[in-house]
Amino acid sequence: MLDVRRLRLLCDLDRLGTIAAVAHAHSYTPSAVSQQLSTLEREAGVALLERTGRRVTFTAAGRVLVAHAETVLAALERTTAALAEVSAQLTGPLRIGAFPTAVRTLLPPALVALGGDHPALELRVTELDPVAVPRALRERQLDVGLVQDYDLAPAEPDAGLDTTPLLDETVHLAVPADAQTATIPAARDHPWIVATPGTLCHTVTLQVCRAAGFTPRTRHQADDFATVLALVAAGQGVSLVPDLAVAGPGTVAGPGTAVPPPGVKLVALPYRRRTWIAYRKGAAAHPAVTAFVAALRGCLPPRT
Repeated sequence: MLDVRRLRLLCDLDRLGTIAAVAHAHSYTPSAVSQQLSTLEREAGVALLERTGRRVTFTAAGRVLVAHAETVLAALERTTAALAEVSAQLTGPLRIGAFPTAVRTLLPPALVALGGDHPALELRVTELDPVAVPRALRERQLDVGLVQDYDLAPAEPDAGLDTTPLLDETVHLAVPADAQTATIPAARDHPWIVATPGTLCHTVTLQVCRAAGFTPRTRHQADDFATVLALVAAGQGVSLVPDLAVAGPGTVAGPGTAVPPPGVKLVALPYRRRTWIAYRKGAAAHPAVTAFVAALRGCLPPRT
């Protein structure tokens, strides 16, 4: 009989690439991970990995097992969802991961609605950059999370996760209100306010500027759009912001309704940012997940 916990380690090795990375993700030692994978090989009755020094690669049998393991893990999620559906009420924790702007705008009314409908559900929110959410879901640190992609930075598919669309936004160039800048190329000589390197917003800013033939000259780094817009209003530079950046606490700007704060001018760009609700494959029908999706969508402005 194959052990499910060891199957998860095998899938994580396929995703992360090294035993050391798997050990770090699970707070194990590398030797403990190696021992678990060796036990899995004995359970399977075939070699799953080829070891060369510290490096490991998958055998043909290992690749087959990884593919089937993803199916097994998804089936377990569906089983958990089915059991939850027969419960009289939703109970226990629902761990939610979301980027800071969503925590400020999208989540508050959704959490109020969800808590009112399901008072026994323990809602737990963690701020995370969208690039960190898939890993947190796979490592079972989250139950649902918000992920994103842009026209210039499409999301890579993840075999262990499913998503459902939530929000589609225009991306704007934010400039001081008195600036004449109206295009990305015209912002070449301006200082820029960018997000922390490694975040999706930082990657997109670099790609947009490089597509216009230059590398932005960074003056400030800020990940919260309220801070970014305050710096723009103070004449400290220009930046890229989506519609959601100008929404007030607990509100969402509808399509074409982005209104900048005093001192800021927004120039709509031909780029889109899409936000998706993500969860582990097989968990779509879990009542807590479906309730969260419904609550979040119920707080969005109607499409025009």
